[in-house]
Amino acid sequence: MGSTILEIVLGAVIAILITIWVENLKKPRLTIQIARPGDRRYEGRPAKRAKFLYVEVANNPLPRWARWMSRDAATQCHGTVSFYHLDGGNLFGRSMPVRWSTTPEPAAPSFRIDDKLIVISDPTRFNMSARVDIYPGEKEPIDIAAKFDDEMDCYGWSNESYFSEPVWRNPRWRVAPGRYLVKVVVTSSGEKASAVFRLINDVPIDDFRLEPKLKGDKTHD
Repeated sequence: MGSTILEIVLGAVIAILITIWVENLKKPRLTIQIARPGDRRYEGRPAKRAKFLYVEVANNPLPRWARWMSRDAATQCHGTVSFYHLDGGNLFGRSMPVRWSTTPEPAAPSFRIDDKLIVISDPTRFNMSARVDIYPGEKEPIDIAAKFDDEMDCYGWSNESYFSEPVWRNPRWRVAPGRYLVKVVVTSSGEKASAVFRLINDVPIDDFRLEPKLKGDKTHD
């Protein structure tokens, strides 16, 4: 009798542990990596040439041996981008809400008066980052920074950039020539991931880039 009760209890404990292990295995697993930069040419825009730097957030699929199950989607993903000096001090003393590159560009309401186009800019409408869902095996890019024409400064890129003065060059996120650290933090309903990269901004636009961090690179948070 005692042996039977022990077997029942042991079986229940094993079942609970397996359930916990499976649920933990199915949780989203986010990783953040450098993505290919975007080099764009324009006419009649605030710059003739722009280079955008991105990272990609991936929700990694389950290991091959576990593909009979499904990994959960990372829902309501949002996050921040922070810029640091190489010594780890925060460059601005604050973090920039992420802009997901695949979300629509914010559009300001406009109307015409006497053949003049009036645009109403309200940056406060776009201070909060959009949220996206990332399904297993999929990636979503995040805007990090942009550099224009032959200018030496670059700028952190977010929804605010579309309403800044001057436009595209938000002085709140102006980064002078130099080398810096960039920390990206992404949070979803079931996972949090972060990564640190080097921002190379002491070069012309062709060489403007993100690089992997070096050993010893740390941010003081």
